[in-house]
Amino acid sequence: MPKIPFSDKDLLLIQKKMIDGQRLDFNDGCTLFRSPDLIGKARLADFIRKKRHGKTAYFVYNQHINYTNICKNYCEFCAFSREKEEKGAFTLSIEDVKTQLQKRAGEPIQEIHVVGGLNPSLPFDYYIELIETIKKLRPGSAVKAFTAVEIDYFSEITGMSVSEVILQLKKAGLSMMPGGGAEVLNQRVRQQLFPRKIGKERWLEIVKTAHENGLTSNATMLYGHIETIEERVEHLITLRNLQAQTNGFSAYIPLAFHSENTRLSHLPRTTAFDDLTNIAVARLMLDNFSHIKAYWVMIGEPLAQLALSFGADDLDGTIIEEKITHMAGARTAKGLSRDEMIHLIQTAGFQPVERDSFYNHIENRS
Repeated sequence: MPKIPFSDKDLLLIQKKMIDGQRLDFNDGCTLFRSPDLIGKARLADFIRKKRHGKTAYFVYNQHINYTNICKNYCEFCAFSREKEEKGAFTLSIEDVKTQLQKRAGEPIQEIHVVGGLNPSLPFDYYIELIETIKKLRPGSAVKAFTAVEIDYFSEITGMSVSEVILQLKKAGLSMMPGGGAEVLNQRVRQQLFPRKIGKERWLEIVKTAHENGLTSNATMLYGHIETIEERVEHLITLRNLQAQTNGFSAYIPLAFHSENTRLSHLPRTTAFDDLTNIAVARLMLDNFSHIKAYWVMIGEPLAQLALSFGADDLDGTIIEEKITHMAGARTAKGLSRDEMIHLIQTAGFQPVERDSFYNHIENRS
């Protein structure tokens, strides 16, 4: 590691541990989050990022489908969910999903990302048919669907074990799970913001079961609301510990909280300093995760470009039509073209590589 000048001398101890091959611990994570030396953190994270990935920056050609926003959990931070009779509530029929897919039939989509609310009106057969329909119309695309929260709900309404639910979904065509639903893996935060949602231990149990049944998943943290620095670091170390057991996480995605249209609308937006710090700390603490994403939908395209120099190696994807964050006030585009993704990466000084859901490279297209 080259010698790095730090304005915060506490980062020298972090650097020494890295040089000595020592794993960063809880106190190191807190030090990194609290340090005012943003450039120092960037240099440490960028060193690890380039050691792993060089100048490569990934993206995927993907499409999001949100099948319903009707949800029984009523989380304080959510602008997406609605009650059944509430204005703006929706549930897609299988025909609606077919229409959304057919609109993009001519595009080389590699991944279909599917999440929704916990809608008491939908039977488990709906979710099986949903996956089967996607695979029939998009046989070459990976279906990345259903958070641990949704899997828990399917187990609840069917009486099946989590393993049985996952195996049925896999048989229908599910190949990966997104990382949402964890929010912050902490009981205090859960009790205040999402008491009806599954807690830390259940989330970990479901994700571990998914990994043991051959599904990879992403991992996330929703930051920028009421969580403390200590709770953020606890969350990261919890993910790191589970990865050590299963090696089933594909990527980690810090998610910047958007408060507009939520019960927490009095909270300010996250700052660029905090967004970049979350990327850098993740890269340094999650030493057994291959990939750290800068989710441009939540932090904006310009900051996502900069995040590639703060430890991120992936800008996620084209998205095509994102709903959840935009209903909470996001000002970013709802989707980007493949050429726009390439432009973002190249103008940030990196080499764009189109990938599939499992980080296999897609051959260059004209």
